[in-house]
Amino acid sequence: MQKKPVANLDTAKVILDKSIPLFAQLGYTGVSMRDISKAVGISGAALYHHYSDKQSLYIASMEHAFADEASTTKATLDNTDDPIDRLVNFVTNITKQLAKDPNFRALLHRELLDGDDERLKLLADNVFLEPFNAVKQLAQDMNLDCDPHLMAISIMGLILFHFETQSIRRYLPGSLKKHNDPKVIAQHVIKLLTGVIGK
Repeated sequence: MQKKPVANLDTAKVILDKSIPLFAQLGYTGVSMRDISKAVGISGAALYHHYSDKQSLYIASMEHAFADEASTTKATLDNTDDPIDRLVNFVTNITKQLAKDPNFRALLHRELLDGDDERLKLLADNVFLEPFNAVKQLAQDMNLDCDPHLMAISIMGLILFHFETQSIRRYLPGSLKKHNDPKVIAQHVIKLLTGVIGK
């Protein structure tokens, strides 16, 4: 089967699809616009036609990488179900999505380690704000005697940390292959959270 030339595809989407793994592997500072144009197979001028600079391309790449997670998060949390049911649905869905998208996890991890204030603020405002507010609202709806902001961070942190530590957990006592299964992780996090809520 002959490969279609980039010109026949949605070039802006192809640029994002090729940029995400590059940024995930090498980080923001490790990737140049030239690297991206070469990976996509277009000229630098064509790349700049779609994205005026690396920062705008990077933010667009993060938004693209997070699009499925954001829409599912919003759909899961923007309903009138019981807060515990919403929590279970959220944890189950976000764990499944994080498991299938190592590039997004790598992008997020790199940004947290790099600590560039300008990029972190842009990501907070343009990528994470809406899903975070939805989780924060869920935390408020659970009527717990705790700060909703901290509870939202704790909920997301419980999920993310399992993926961030996969590479080292296998060497720790008691580690089992099933501990990397998103269903097992989701059930564990749900049990922890509902146990705390129950008390």
